[in-house]
Amino acid sequence: MKKMCALTISFLLLKFSLILCCLKEPICFWRIKSSEYNDGNLQSECGYFVWTMKKLMKDDFYNVWLDFRIPASEYEFVLVMFFATNEINKNPDLLPNTSLVFSVMAGNCQDSLGNLDIQYMLTNDSLNYVNYVCDIDDSCAIGLTGPSWKTSLKLAIDSWTPTVFFGPFNPKLSDHDHFPYVHQIATKDTHLSHGMVSLMLHFRWTWIGLVISDDDQGVQLHSDLREESQRHGICLAFVNVIPETMKIYMTRGNMYDKQIMTSSAKVVIIYGEMNSTLEISFRRWAYLGARRIWITTSQWDVITNKKDFSLDLFHGTVTFAHHKGWIAKFKNFMQTMNTSKYPINISQSVLRWNYFNCSVSKNSIKMDHFTCENPLELTALHNYDMALSDEGYNLYNAVYAVAHTYHEHILQQVESQKMAEDKGEYTECQQSQQLHISEDLEWATGGTSVPSSMCSVTCTPGFRKIHQKETADCCFDCVQCPENEVSNETDMEQCVRCPDDQYANLEQTHCLQRAVSFLAYEDPLGMALGCMALSFTAITILVLVTFVKYRDTPIVKANNCILSYILLISLVFCFLCSLLFIGHPNQVTCILQQTTFGLFFTVAVSTVLAKTITVVMAFKLTTPGGRMRGMMMMTGAPKLVIPICTLIQLVLCGIWLLTSPPFIDRDIQSEHGKTVIFCNTGSVLAFHVVLGYLGSLALGSFTVAFLARNLPDRFNEAKFLTFSMLVFCSVWITFLPVYHSTRGKVMVVVEVFSILASSAGLLGCIFVPKCYAILVRPDSNCIQKYKGKLLY
Repeated sequence: MKKMCALTISFLLLKFSLILCCLKEPICFWRIKSSEYNDGNLQSECGYFVWTMKKLMKDDFYNVWLDFRIPASEYEFVLVMFFATNEINKNPDLLPNTSLVFSVMAGNCQDSLGNLDIQYMLTNDSLNYVNYVCDIDDSCAIGLTGPSWKTSLKLAIDSWTPTVFFGPFNPKLSDHDHFPYVHQIATKDTHLSHGMVSLMLHFRWTWIGLVISDDDQGVQLHSDLREESQRHGICLAFVNVIPETMKIYMTRGNMYDKQIMTSSAKVVIIYGEMNSTLEISFRRWAYLGARRIWITTSQWDVITNKKDFSLDLFHGTVTFAHHKGWIAKFKNFMQTMNTSKYPINISQSVLRWNYFNCSVSKNSIKMDHFTCENPLELTALHNYDMALSDEGYNLYNAVYAVAHTYHEHILQQVESQKMAEDKGEYTECQQSQQLHISEDLEWATGGTSVPSSMCSVTCTPGFRKIHQKETADCCFDCVQCPENEVSNETDMEQCVRCPDDQYANLEQTHCLQRAVSFLAYEDPLGMALGCMALSFTAITILVLVTFVKYRDTPIVKANNCILSYILLISLVFCFLCSLLFIGHPNQVTCILQQTTFGLFFTVAVSTVLAKTITVVMAFKLTTPGGRMRGMMMMTGAPKLVIPICTLIQLVLCGIWLLTSPPFIDRDIQSEHGKTVIFCNTGSVLAFHVVLGYLGSLALGSFTVAFLARNLPDRFNEAKFLTFSMLVFCSVWITFLPVYHSTRGKVMVVVEVFSILASSAGLLGCIFVPKCYAILVRPDSNCIQKYKGKLLY
């Protein structure tokens, strides 16, 4: 059992060591001898010395000065040095009669993590160098260093040689008090954050991750990017600050990995120094299978230069680079390089590495037996060597800057004041042309469709955003706009309410004009009510004509024909006043609607009350005091009820009109998409006082008629008056709750129907039986057949 446990632990330790080795070493690598590493030939970065010779170069000059192999990462820079110096030496107007040459600082190369071991170099005899290099013509050299600013920084501390840094701009090297001999050729990343945010806005990426190195440049980019992002509504899902110290990084590596792998952000910005712990993180994420859209700068050449990276995992990376000119002659120079003039050793082994991209089996990765007849011809076919990086273009400009410096120095010696070269031109992009993006892209997520990187799905028109508590501004929920509010853009914070004369469509994306609605005669309901009003009016007029024609008959005389005429005429106006409620309202009709309704119905109900009082008083003539009641009958005392009751109602209506008269109102709630125009009663109290007074008259008439219903006489109409008041009261008692439970046009319909129903109730209950007796049963309308008292 102990042996089994020991074997298991040993296996796990070996497996862990293998994993660490995979994270540190590339999948495909070149086995080299230890002596080669000690010579510094294959380290990742080297500097260059440039100086002048007042004589022509020999054809084998570089075979003497560059008699060693160049690291793969320096291959592009060496070719640029060859091209730039060759172009300058062929220019008769620049450094005439002088040759510009260069050599490699072979001992100043740095390792993969950018830590320059100066102590180790000084202890190795083959790596010693001094602070200046002067040739036989006593022309002091100028150093060119890059692309890592750390190398240049350490060299600048230990050297007094004028140095031009061709790597990415670094503010530390711009401190001329501490580094008076260091000059930078690259431009500042002043608008990098603006460019990155513009890219995010173009592709609608609002949820992004940020990985920076723990240095001044990383902190500055984080500050600029955060300010620019907040201004345009872009949120940072996470910010990983990678420490520069490997010891600290190893304690936090798993945390950084988890942040990348679990975050929902599909777009990640990487900014920092190459050959650092940031590069180690990049390697780890590659092996963990992180499929993200990486946004970085041109100094991150790991996608095209580092052959141990999986291109599938980093396919679709977006790189920001400074605008640079096109060196047209560089391609032709590559195709016509002469191996007799340039050292063959700088190209053969490096070309095999670059062009074939480690395309060998795992069982045979030494590449010991590889042969190539003309490697420089294959160089012309390699895309890597044709497109210069930012550092390569900066190096080309740096060589020309050094050449002009030497040229100026020579001109000063001969007291010349003008250079043959023209001034350069400064081109500034217009505001609308600052971002050029080709939409025909193949993204890392697969396909040509733009991938999404958002914390929350975009709120479509018709919805608004509600931010989640304790989350970033980009994380929100989408809720539909409230009623009659719209949002016609995506991700709106607040919905906009439509004006009163407009309404929101079903999708709530825009407002539509409301249609004006009212109880019109063209409407089926308005037409029906209008026809009913006119029909009842015609019937009432016919009844009135009948009563006038048969005014001498016993049944008409017995029911007090004057009061009957007044009641019929008031009913005609009651039916006609309902027409004021139909049609487009205006201020006049609004005032007339309620006042005419109240006055005419008061006349009708008070007439019924007078008829009821007349019936009661007629049957009480035989009782004691009958002579007095007879005199009251003869003087028409019951008829005084009508003007008195009407006058009281007229006073109430006058107070109503003076205090708060009815007015035109609009209702936008009762019917969707329509504005209902109707007459508002104004004072609700006055409206109910008028109705209450009318109801009290009806209740009094009903009570008196109910008490006189059993009085003996053939022509006693007390029963008919009782039924008419019962119908009248039932209609208006039902009217109140229904009226207050409806709105808009329906409310008008309820009131019109109540007017017609109550008026028809009075007409039908009181006059229909009499018309039946007059027209259909004339034999019953004869006083000789009946005994009894005749009511006058």
